[in-house]
Amino acid sequence: MKFPNPHTLETIAGIIDAKFIGDSDFPVLGMNEIHVVTEGDIVFVDHPKYYTKALESKATVILINKEVNCPKGKALLISDDPFRDFNQLTNHFKPFMASSAAISDTAHIGEGTVIQPNCFIGNHVHIGKNCLIHSNVSIYDGCSIGDGVTIHAGTVIGADAFYYKKRDAGFDKLVSGGRVVIEDGVDIGAGCTIDRGVSGDTTIGEGSKLDNQIQIGHDTVLGKKCLLASHVGIAGCVVVEDEVTIWGQVGVTSGITIGKKAVILAQSGVAGPLEGGKTYFGSPARESREKLKELATLKMLPGLIKKMKGNS
Repeated sequence: MKFPNPHTLETIAGIIDAKFIGDSDFPVLGMNEIHVVTEGDIVFVDHPKYYTKALESKATVILINKEVNCPKGKALLISDDPFRDFNQLTNHFKPFMASSAAISDTAHIGEGTVIQPNCFIGNHVHIGKNCLIHSNVSIYDGCSIGDGVTIHAGTVIGADAFYYKKRDAGFDKLVSGGRVVIEDGVDIGAGCTIDRGVSGDTTIGEGSKLDNQIQIGHDTVLGKKCLLASHVGIAGCVVVEDEVTIWGQVGVTSGITIGKKAVILAQSGVAGPLEGGKTYFGSPARESREKLKELATLKMLPGLIKKMKGNS
């Protein structure tokens, strides 16, 4: 999430009442979660295990719960609870805006686009030309829909990220300030859910086709011309490169990359990164020929055991 205008380190520190290390006029351009940070961003870190990753990231302002050596060219914000203060900044720069209309006055609807009854189109949503939005679709604030997009009934675009911090008293939610970007020529089936980014974009690439009842997690980037069958579930911060095919009931873990033109067969569980141009099956998913050979061997195992017992 980039701020509309640059702010100084001193200004940001004042919003969250935090100590800062660095020049008071150090420029702050935005804020992002660790997976999508860019130069000028604030990133938060609250566990020593991840200090190095945050300090060596592209972020130039580190919201941290311990005073450490400040890397050259960066600044620190010292907080007793970075998670809480990151939420405070999100609420400050991207506050929730109630809407009293089914289609917000600030939404932009392109020429030739049809919106069927009982849809909700939130504040500052942009929908391109010649789209078809079927009944009971909800598109949350700030989302962007390209030209020639079809979205079938009951789909929700832009719900909050599933991102929580466990506390002694329960769970604290990380406030979502990102959006969903759906590029040109995308088809989305009925009953799908595509979560907004925590602070960046969840993206569905040009020409991709999604079947019914698919879940896409926060900050995931789905490439161009991908094909996803029903009941696929993709966790947050996944990169699915162009022309990937994922068949029904596949589950994909967070923070991995699936390479270009990979094919994942039905009911597979993807627990790690996959190279492109190959076909995968099983849980954890492996190259399909190798996995099918293993299953064939396992099928023979009872007979082999019976034979061994007969010979003993």
